[in-house]
Amino acid sequence: MAKDMQRMMREAQKMAAEMQKTQDELAEKEFEGRAGGGVVTATVSGDQKLRSVEIDPDIFDGTPDKDDIEMLADAVTAAVNDAMEKASAAQQEALGPLAGGLGGLGL
Repeated sequence: MAKDMQRMMREAQKMAAEMQKTQDELAEKEFEGRAGGGVVTATVSGDQKLRSVEIDPDIFDGTPDKDDIEMLADAVTAAVNDAMEKASAAQQEALGPLAGGLGGLGL
């Protein structure tokens, strides 16, 4: 029984190391979300941290009015959400198989 426990602990440590490595690799990746026909681009990291927001300066013909600013705010929100969804999907894909393996260890 002690050998089974030692084996389970080794497997758990190995799996934890694999998960950490995968998370570190994922954090280095970038995911872009776009909105407003490409007027706004948001970039997030694989650990879902906002890295940048780019706005095409040609969207305004002159001084922006209230409607322009509201449209821009909506586009920024949509672009960030799009990028976050992509990062989240990549995280699920990368970590899902590892997390699923924890059930086999009785955890």
